Amino acid sequence: MLKLNNKISLLELVQILSVYRQNIILNLHNLKEDYQRTGIKRVRGIRDINGDLITPCLETQDIHGGDFVQMGVFAINRNTATINMLVKRKVKLVKVEDYTDIIEVGGLLAHDLDSFNNYTIVKDGKLHVSSLNIKISNKKVFDLLQAKGVITADKFDFNCEYTIRLDDLPLVPVNINFANLDGLFNQIAEIKVLTSILSAYLRHQSDVFVSDQIEALKQNYLSKNLYLNFPTTQEYANTIETHISYKIDFGNQDILNLSKLYAANQFLGRRYEVYDQETGEIFAKPTLEMGLNQNIAFRQKAITRRMKLTKVDDLMKPIFDDFLGININGKIGEILNQVGDDSLALLLYGKHDGKLVNKEDLITAMTTAYKKLVAVVEQTYQQNISPLVFYIGVTGHLPNKITAKAMTAEELAAKYPHLQFSKHEQKGTFYEIGNTIISIYPQTEYYSVFESRISLLIPDDAV
Repeated sequence: MLKLNNKISLLELVQILSVYRQNIILNLHNLKEDYQRTGIKRVRGIRDINGDLITPCLETQDIHGGDFVQMGVFAINRNTATINMLVKRKVKLVKVEDYTDIIEVGGLLAHDLDSFNNYTIVKDGKLHVSSLNIKISNKKVFDLLQAKGVITADKFDFNCEYTIRLDDLPLVPVNINFANLDGLFNQIAEIKVLTSILSAYLRHQSDVFVSDQIEALKQNYLSKNLYLNFPTTQEYANTIETHISYKIDFGNQDILNLSKLYAANQFLGRRYEVYDQETGEIFAKPTLEMGLNQNIAFRQKAITRRMKLTKVDDLMKPIFDDFLGININGKIGEILNQVGDDSLALLLYGKHDGKLVNKEDLITAMTTAYKKLVAVVEQTYQQNISPLVFYIGVTGHLPNKITAKAMTAEELAAKYPHLQFSKHEQKGTFYEIGNTIISIYPQTEYYSVFESRISLLIPDDAV
């Protein structure tokens, strides 16, 4: 139930803590003591054919001890009333057998790495952390939090530890304004298609490391972006229980949500042929990454009677055509202009004009564009979409300022027959707001029970 009082909401507090996080340190020990686990219960390692756990030969150790860390980075979930806080700590790699340090991997020093841990503050509209204990280094930040009613101390003291009670705050503001969503889905969907293409091209590529270095990093549980990447497996539970969670999604009158888009290599196989220009060989299982080789080319497939074209094809094909040079229409340049980066577009269009493009330059431009596009999508969600999703998930209804009639899947399908509905979505409720469609539908989540303590678990056969 939505709490009403004179204090700011948790959603507003999170925004303040995000803006001023560099002036705040968090008592992580206190958080762990208070924390109610909601995520998938997993342990490091893999299981053999007998189900026995085989743990990695390396592990991490914190470089800086103590209870305090920099205030985490907050993010509202894109589809549920969930707020996560990502906490970063400096760690080093050590051998499990004798705890000696791993100093160097692939020509890089490996004694100063980052470990990331996510803590769920709110899950499906339910608070899972009752308080945050913090220290503040900037008096202006103290004054702001004091004025908002979340710190009761009278005097600023940088040595003092302040307790912010989260369980005393309403989750969302009573009066809140939301951004206009018109046109946002199409913008995000086009970026999603392009990032999927770039991800497929860059799957085994790096703009920094050669292949042998990438393999060395992998052997030491590091990704090509130098993130720790230990294998994990599910921890066995006493029993498994289910819980119905409500997912909130958005789309438009053409495409119900982003999950309807094809993965890049899947769409490639659906609409294009990849062939060797020297031998004429047509590849049965093509990938976009093949296009990094000079002798590989792309062409359209003939449309057969069995192929059912959809609005998803209408969205994705112009982007693919432009990227692959089959029908140059300026779509890639248009999308990249949104992030102010034309380097990739210049290389691609130059390549289509017959100019020789250096592979390393192309990989670098793809990597830069990918990072910028992903950042734009995340920013758009956090500013324009996720707050509305969170509000709906917490209150169970649309904001008062947004008027829309609830529709069933059958009613929406009758109005827009081309829309595609999954099994879960057929049980949903839908709202049409301008050219945007908001979907709310149930989905089953699986929980494992450990000695009366519950944590979310997805069985292997449900993935």
